[in-house]
Amino acid sequence: MNPLLERQMQLTRRHFFGRAGLGLAALASLLSEDATANFAAKPQAGEGGLPGIPHSKATAKRVIYLFQSGAPSQMDLFDWKPKLADLRGTELPDSIRQGQRLTGMTATQESFPVAPSKFKFAQHGKSGAWVSDLLPHTARVVDDLCFIKSLHTEAINHDPAVTFFQTGAQLAGRPSIGSWLSYGLGSMNHDLPAFVVLISQGSGNPNDQPLYDRLWGSGFLPSKFQGVKFRSQGDPVLYLSNPEGLDDKVRRRFLDDLAKLNQLKLDETGDQEIATRIAQYEMAYRMQTSVPELIDVSKEPQSVFDLYGADAKKPGTYAANCLLARRLVERGVRFVQLFHRGWDQHTNLPKQITGQCQDVDQASAALVQDLKQRGLLDDTLVVWGGEFGRTVYCQGTLTAEDYGRDHHPRCFTVWLAGGGIKRGFSYGATDDYCYNITEKPVHVHDLHATILHTLGIDHTRLTFKFQGRHHRLTDVHGHVVKDVLA
Repeated sequence: MNPLLERQMQLTRRHFFGRAGLGLAALASLLSEDATANFAAKPQAGEGGLPGIPHSKATAKRVIYLFQSGAPSQMDLFDWKPKLADLRGTELPDSIRQGQRLTGMTATQESFPVAPSKFKFAQHGKSGAWVSDLLPHTARVVDDLCFIKSLHTEAINHDPAVTFFQTGAQLAGRPSIGSWLSYGLGSMNHDLPAFVVLISQGSGNPNDQPLYDRLWGSGFLPSKFQGVKFRSQGDPVLYLSNPEGLDDKVRRRFLDDLAKLNQLKLDETGDQEIATRIAQYEMAYRMQTSVPELIDVSKEPQSVFDLYGADAKKPGTYAANCLLARRLVERGVRFVQLFHRGWDQHTNLPKQITGQCQDVDQASAALVQDLKQRGLLDDTLVVWGGEFGRTVYCQGTLTAEDYGRDHHPRCFTVWLAGGGIKRGFSYGATDDYCYNITEKPVHVHDLHATILHTLGIDHTRLTFKFQGRHHRLTDVHGHVVKDVLA
């Protein structure tokens, strides 16, 4: 028997009207757009989102997440521990370690010598925030930052830890945070995706952990909500340019005919992925005009490049991506995520982390300053941090000039800026070994709940039913960290 005919014979009355409604909704969406009008005309801004969202008054409209992939060492950057200088080379006490499991990189070590940071720390700004000399530009903007020094996570290895930060679960398959926001709030620009991803390679560790497209995937949400990765070479987005010999008019006719064929299939099956396909073809067509203008930074004044640094003129660098992130949110992109690789310093940390900080310090601070100067920081939330922290004990041989650090999920530091977050504020504390949290712990789910709260979303109410269960970014956990809210 024909599988399609068999399926149609099994349709209930409820399924029939439900799926007919899906087809009509998709058709109405197309008719309301430029599909039957002049496609060269500029579309209206914004679309989508769920009814009833935001749940409360939002302090942020958009997010720029500067994800430092590989895990920066908190005690070499932000969490100064002066007493460690007198403990250099001594064994990490069992009372501090408390039986914590170790990774395979250090589990067989016979000794766990304490390795204090070799970098100098000083207090900066009116807030008196401690920052190491690795980050002089960040030190100048500390009064705009909120440091959370008591973040902790559940994963001890990179892939589950990065996946956890992106999706709220260690196992792959859940929607990423950007997808949740795209699903719940919709887009603010009809010509650009709601969720954009940019990737750069750090100079500290060129062979750092890989990144997978699923980290910005939509999981079980419709695929229209997944992140769109912009590339630094060739087409910014794959297949954005017309094939050779195909002009814009032919491309438009092709898409119109393809939309009709897809609509016929959508009417037959009610498959939401077909509706997504129709919408994404149209988005790609509109991006042929919007993206080239977006990535053309030639009209930016020299003062902007002076602010972000010389690398801002080099596509694919962290600095260039920070500038591009500002241009994206300026144009209404809801969630921009930068992934900067190279922070996995198991050995040779002093040299490698110096390179990493040179990559990101000036551009990260410049982004905060640039947004502030343009009046965008008040309603843009900027997040900076990695997937976990690093150990106080040395991995490998401790020498006078060199040391390495293993993965440490028990405590680490992130900073936030703008979007209704307190400025010039530090939250939480760790012990003298920077090994355990002593004040105000913040779980990854708490951070996610707080990010959603700034956008006016109650994290317990942004859900999607899949396989019989209502899922959410924070699973069944998470509390808004109200103390960091302005």
